[in-house]
Amino acid sequence: MPNGLAYLMLLIWPMVCLILFRTQRLERALIWSILGGYLFLPPLAEFNLPLIPAMDKTSIPNLSVLLILLLGVQHRVNIWPDARLAQWLVAGLVLSAIPTVLTNGDPITFEVLRDADPIVFIVDQLPGQSVRDIGSVLIAQVLSLVPFLLARQFLASENGLRELLTALMVGALIYSVPSLIEIRLSPQMNVWVYGFFQHSFEQMMRDGGFRPIVFLPHGLWLALFVCTGLIAAAGLARVAEPEQRLRAFAIVAYLAVLLVLCKSLASLAYGVALTPLVLFTPLRWQMRLACLFAIVAVVYPMLRNFQLVPLDAILAQAEAINPARAQSLEYRFNNEEQLLARAAEKPLFGWGGWGRSLIRDGETGEILSIPDGRWIIIFGTFGWLGYLCEFGLLALPIAMLAYYMRRNADGALSPLVPPLCLILGITMVDMLLNATLTSLTWLTAGALLGHAERLSPRGSAVPRHTMGRPAMAPPPQRSGKRTVL
Repeated sequence: MPNGLAYLMLLIWPMVCLILFRTQRLERALIWSILGGYLFLPPLAEFNLPLIPAMDKTSIPNLSVLLILLLGVQHRVNIWPDARLAQWLVAGLVLSAIPTVLTNGDPITFEVLRDADPIVFIVDQLPGQSVRDIGSVLIAQVLSLVPFLLARQFLASENGLRELLTALMVGALIYSVPSLIEIRLSPQMNVWVYGFFQHSFEQMMRDGGFRPIVFLPHGLWLALFVCTGLIAAAGLARVAEPEQRLRAFAIVAYLAVLLVLCKSLASLAYGVALTPLVLFTPLRWQMRLACLFAIVAVVYPMLRNFQLVPLDAILAQAEAINPARAQSLEYRFNNEEQLLARAAEKPLFGWGGWGRSLIRDGETGEILSIPDGRWIIIFGTFGWLGYLCEFGLLALPIAMLAYYMRRNADGALSPLVPPLCLILGITMVDMLLNATLTSLTWLTAGALLGHAERLSPRGSAVPRHTMGRPAMAPPPQRSGKRTVL
């Protein structure tokens, strides 16, 4: 049960965002309003109000930055993408809530003595969705896309991309302190600060020690964040000035050690494989690999539906590396098989919310199958429409930038772009195993989409010579405070 401090932090975070916008450059304020909320606000704690989605560590920062930029900053906010396909995908992802709600009006009942009329003994039921639920789902979809839409405008410049890479690296460095404490003393930071533990403590025990979780939903989330910080540090080290290169490589080494201590096999594999690539290989190779990651993530459900994924071979390889991890992977695959069969009953628009897409006992309503991967969650909830729009929107910036590089020389693309594409690509791949879609993922995708639109001949009308400048030059200020109010 969250303590009073947990709810107080949620309440004061809009003020924290406002202070950031008053004291920092717009790009930095936007990033740290989202990133700070993700790292330091309490998980699971939320305010549940009628007819609107829950206000938690994701929706509160997103709503705060949107209102500040719309009402308190002297910038014209243009959140609608320029790329035509991006427009369709954004509209499809938001409006997919409408057919999903309208096709799930029937309640799901759990009863004993089924088909024994006239005796009816209902134990429990999941309510059907009604027209009044459309507004709540639409608001939730829009709020989830706020980082993407704002980053597309305000982080699209080369300065914005550098600011984003720097924030990911600095965030990982800051988080290393509580992470090392938890690795040594056990995961207790959330208990000490917010009064509760947010997950299963047993899952934080690994290889005779502990893996950290701090204020994130799971230790896997933290390991993936450290991995993204490591790749960001490697990208910055590659372009560092000669006098700063030693310190930059020291940061890379430090975060690599921290990633090992996080004891997450998948994130460790990402870091080991990609860090040398970011440091030493041509940009074109990095973009090709990021594009491959995006393609795998988008087509994976189609391959699973047609039984084209070699599950036995994958499990055999995993068992050769670590039998315990192979058992965990097999459990995930078995869950996916059951959930895919459930999703196949409503393939176009899904089952909607409130856990209607889960496998449950027909009499007691007890949940029998837990979804792990983000792909199966979105597929079961919003069907093919929601899945293709969400994963397509994440993959689109990588595809656009890879196409641009294919038509131009390596030097035409900023060296800051491939590391961010790889970060987005591995997050999409990890979403096949875990529900690791966060506001940071949308922030990265939006910044890359905005950059790709600027490079496109049909993109936004920003001259090429301004690519290294902020997304929109601020108007003249009459005082030292630069943006807000």
